[in-house]
Amino acid sequence: MLRDRTTLQASLAALTGFLYPLCFPDFDQGWLAWVVLLPLHLAIGGTATRRAFCLGWLAGLLAFAGVMFWVVTAMHLYGKVPVAISYALMLLLATYLGLFVALYAAGFAWLRKFVPPYAFLGAPFLWVTLEWLRTYLFSGLPWDLLGYSQYQWLPVIQVADHTGVYGISFLVVLVNVALADVGQWSLARFRQSSHEKPTAPFPWLTPTTATLAIAVTLWYGQAQLKEHPSTSSTSSITIGLVQANIDQAHKWDAAYRRETLDRYQRLTERAASGVDLLIWPEAATPFLFEREPDYSREVLRLVEAHHVPLLFGSPALRHYPTGHPYLLNSAYLLAQDGKLHGRYDKQHLVPFGEYIPLKSSLLFFLDKLVEGIGDFEAGTTATLLSVPEKPGTPTAAPAGGPAPRFGVVICYEVIFPNLVREFVAGGAEFMVTITNDAWFGASVAPFQHFGMVVLRAVENRRAFARAANTGISGFIDSQGRILSATPIFEERAVTGAIPIERMVTFYTSYGDVFAYACVIITGLLAVIAVRRRKPKSRS
Repeated sequence: MLRDRTTLQASLAALTGFLYPLCFPDFDQGWLAWVVLLPLHLAIGGTATRRAFCLGWLAGLLAFAGVMFWVVTAMHLYGKVPVAISYALMLLLATYLGLFVALYAAGFAWLRKFVPPYAFLGAPFLWVTLEWLRTYLFSGLPWDLLGYSQYQWLPVIQVADHTGVYGISFLVVLVNVALADVGQWSLARFRQSSHEKPTAPFPWLTPTTATLAIAVTLWYGQAQLKEHPSTSSTSSITIGLVQANIDQAHKWDAAYRRETLDRYQRLTERAASGVDLLIWPEAATPFLFEREPDYSREVLRLVEAHHVPLLFGSPALRHYPTGHPYLLNSAYLLAQDGKLHGRYDKQHLVPFGEYIPLKSSLLFFLDKLVEGIGDFEAGTTATLLSVPEKPGTPTAAPAGGPAPRFGVVICYEVIFPNLVREFVAGGAEFMVTITNDAWFGASVAPFQHFGMVVLRAVENRRAFARAANTGISGFIDSQGRILSATPIFEERAVTGAIPIERMVTFYTSYGDVFAYACVIITGLLAVIAVRRRKPKSRS
């Protein structure tokens, strides 16, 4: 009997793990997110904290193995890591991320034991606390937080302009635990014999709270969408995007340099007509722009010929005082006359992709294990850029007004809510993200990456233009509407207009206040649980 119960609990926890990746792109079964934690909650109902931890870890391991499977492609195909080691490292990463689900399950079981009246209502606060921790701990990896599963349900995600993506996660978990609360009550009643005492009364509190929260969220979301239709902006900017689709294996191969430049020239001719700004992806130039003048002049001549400002990615080479070289992952902005108008250096680097943590001590051996990892340094400021004005014409600006300012986030940076917020708080009127998702191969990762940009747009009410080497490139407005999105692994030249916004949201002004509130409430619940536990430990 005990073995059957253990098997059932493990199966339910595994079901949560298998369903979790389906909630996100490219599966896009966002509706599953509202019930994905239900099997796990049924599995840990009435179990000890330690068993709940193990069941949560099982669910989390399977969930993140599915979500992060693309890591194998990045490491093996392009990083030249042996396939067995690639799988082992992916499982190690999934094991780490699964710990957050394990801590959630254990925390819920602990609250259920010592503060049962508050356990179900406390669960969403605990979940958000752990998502916030995952965003910052060990450099952070907030990839596919639960709230991102709703990126296509616009009425639900509008509240992110107050709560950030964490508020969407909170709402989804609240519905899950409400269903679990009702489900466990129903199971207890079903199993009850006719001669036994009546079961506990129906748990009205959790489902009522969830219903009210959904109603308020949808009301607010519909009001925002009605107030700000896609054509409501009084000011906009026209942007051209180039998706050159350069194979990662050829990107830095000198033999393909001519072909790469010719492709960018051909696509630029298609995208440059009538636009205020042209954008190439991250590390677009197959050379160091500042260090190879012969090739750099080709880019400058292209800008001058089309008389359009160009934003593009290229590594910048610098030297430490000792003379040792290092790289910056940079975005350059050239004015219409080919002169440098500004540069932004990527602040949040990819661990093991752009730098190796603890390389000088603990992980000194990885420079021999992983091929292609460069020695990059992080930029230090959220540099704002402005669209260069055409002579005699205020580009994309109201009459007499200044040229619009924008922020650039490079690749991985866009998944960090607070980093994007810094640009908008500093005065960015629209946002650009450039990336090279060729590293992901033909996996779900490019779709996951693109979907997360939607929440950044809503949080700050800033439209995004996204240029990706192999896709997805496109435009997203300030309400999270996807205005256009290219297929992956195709050459594309895309033009579109996005609004220029100047309003400042609650989230932009105050940041992760909602997440901090969840951390505080989780801490208070933990204190209450500890105090209620002490008398039992003394007896």
